[in-house]
Amino acid sequence: MPDEEQSKPEGKKKLPIKVIAIVAVMMLLEGAGVYLFVSMTGKVPQDSMADLAGEEEADLQRPIEIELVKGKFQNMQTGRVWIWSIDIYLKVKKRDEETVTTILENQQAEIREQISKIIRKAHHAHLKEPDLRTLNRQITVLAHEVFGISDADGLPRVERVLIPRCEGHAVN
Repeated sequence: MPDEEQSKPEGKKKLPIKVIAIVAVMMLLEGAGVYLFVSMTGKVPQDSMADLAGEEEADLQRPIEIELVKGKFQNMQTGRVWIWSIDIYLKVKKRDEETVTTILENQQAEIREQISKIIRKAHHAHLKEPDLRTLNRQITVLAHEVFGISDADGLPRVERVLIPRCEGHAVN
């Protein structure tokens, strides 16, 4: 008998393909069954609208820009005549827009005169500053005096003065 055992070739065992296929099909059917059960018994999500409390208040706190003055102003501090083209805006909260606009309409000439004086008296170096710090500070003081304090929070109505354009040209 020992010869018979040696005469059988040692072969690899075959994979039970039928068993693997049956298990795979059963797993797929089970997954499909769970999916159908959950989708039929689960609740459908409801569309909902959330009311944002304070949305109007947030809109009133939003900053806006109001044109203060746009024009050309003269400066002779260097001994020569310089014409400066300047645009100035005010950054205010939306809730103060009506008040600031009303004051601006009622005192437009006076405000323009005060800004003209600031520019005429300014040193040439102040008008040439990269960040216009000195000019901005002087106009901010003027804006706080003219437009006053906000009733809502006790802060100045004008949050910031913006000077996006300040270009000087020497006149011969």
